[in-house]
Amino acid sequence: MLITEKLIADQSNLASIPKTGFFSLVGNTPLLPLSRIGGEYWPEVQVYAKAEWFNPGGSVKDRPAMFILQDALERGQLTPEKRLLDSTSGNMGIAYATLAASMGLPITLTIPENASPERIKILRALGAELILTDSQEGSDGAMEVAREMAEAYPERYYYANQYDNPANWRAHLSTTGPEIWGQTGGQITHLIAGMGTSGTITGTTRYLKTRKSSIRSIAFHPDSPLHGLEGLKHMPTSHQPGIYDPSLPDEIRQVSTERAYLMVRRLGREEGLFVGFSSGAAAAAALTLAEELVNLGKKGVIVTVFPDAGYKYLTSDIWTEKE
Repeated sequence: MLITEKLIADQSNLASIPKTGFFSLVGNTPLLPLSRIGGEYWPEVQVYAKAEWFNPGGSVKDRPAMFILQDALERGQLTPEKRLLDSTSGNMGIAYATLAASMGLPITLTIPENASPERIKILRALGAELILTDSQEGSDGAMEVAREMAEAYPERYYYANQYDNPANWRAHLSTTGPEIWGQTGGQITHLIAGMGTSGTITGTTRYLKTRKSSIRSIAFHPDSPLHGLEGLKHMPTSHQPGIYDPSLPDEIRQVSTERAYLMVRRLGREEGLFVGFSSGAAAAAALTLAEELVNLGKKGVIVTVFPDAGYKYLTSDIWTEKE
């Protein structure tokens, strides 16, 4: 048995948390056709997006948060005497806080002080203890503060460490990959996903490649270290997540902040989809690929992941900018 196939089988052992309440609502998100914004490429090349804001915490991060919590509890690493500790740029923290609150688990999060005001307010409303970190240090700085806290007070915290925790990508191996395969009837030809922790592209690719090795996996990240795409990392200049495997995707591309913002506005006005900035970047990458395939006379079924909706970004001024 291949190692990835064994890992898929092993997920059946992760079942100690009853799939009730919020946990029962994680995953099984809709696959939406981008038939208007990508209509010029249909039907030869079809573009779809996983609408991850349908998760109870409002983002794709509910998937790894659930698996990390489940794994930590089963291993006895997260006990009644400890608080869950991790760094976040927002969405993972909200996922932790949503699921942990439903179980009565206390959490502490380190988060850059320039995270969107909406995210800060949501986290506080959910009862999370927040440690605001230097905005100039970004998500890497928040991660370093969390690591230092865990080392200084091991008896107080369980450090979840989403960037290095294999339960992160295994969540997508067990949920996102199978869902995409089933929702496309096995017709998917290309997967596109952005990279923050890299969990989505890693786990989903590993699953889909076991079903059809010809599926091309394409990862993307911002085109500059100084970017406005919350949740995504410019991999060449950022701390490399322990779960990141640059050899796994067939191709790695870059998307500019400006193009992502433009696409966010287009998705709202042309598709009726109010999405976040990383979703705009995903659409931009997917439509670029669709155009390339059409120009080459090829057919395809492209699936990308829209990590969240736009409600956590309402204070941004991009909604009033002219195209």
